[in-house]
Amino acid sequence: MANAADTAYEVIRAGILAGDHAQGDRLREEELAEVIGVSRTPIREALRRLQADGLVAFGSKRGAQVVSYTDADLAEIFDLRALIEPYAHGLAGETIDAATLDRLRDLAGRMEEEQHGRGERSRGRIAELNREFHSTIVQASGSDRVLALLQQVVQVPIVHRTFHRYTPEALARSFEHHREIIDALTVGDGTWAASVMRSHIHAARAALLGDHRRV
Repeated sequence: MANAADTAYEVIRAGILAGDHAQGDRLREEELAEVIGVSRTPIREALRRLQADGLVAFGSKRGAQVVSYTDADLAEIFDLRALIEPYAHGLAGETIDAATLDRLRDLAGRMEEEQHGRGERSRGRIAELNREFHSTIVQASGSDRVLALLQQVVQVPIVHRTFHRYTPEALARSFEHHREIIDALTVGDGTWAASVMRSHIHAARAALLGDHRRV
């Protein structure tokens, strides 16, 4: 049963992050079970795990559905990120080591390689690598308090939606930010790293909110 639940979890999660299941869509157990080829019990377990991840919500009448975000929700989340993440990146300028910098360079390179791929899966992989890139920096900051705050603020589906909506030019600018952040951390300039990260978040906010208002 655990394997079936894991499979269901991965398939449904991938569908949500790729946009196959839109905001507010109902996730009917019987339909998912038929598509994935499992019984309803592992589907139910998978949906509960996705609820814990912040991807699924349960309503009293509609059952499980994909979490929705209003413009106000998105604006607040990006505003909070713009306060906390640059601070964390600034701290990392004083604490980051050579091995972590090498890890960041590897992640940045892998993201840039993925830009030549096509389709939703490629953008999804970039989003996951991006999350790992910035999480690595936050962990390098050495602040458990900041890490805990960001785990509440950084919403995985929003990160994925942002990358799915980036134009090629916006994506290239995002990669430039990553390289500049690495340069700043390499020379131990936390102020520079924080400034670039702030611009990085504002660019993501503009890309997502601008598109979101047209949907």
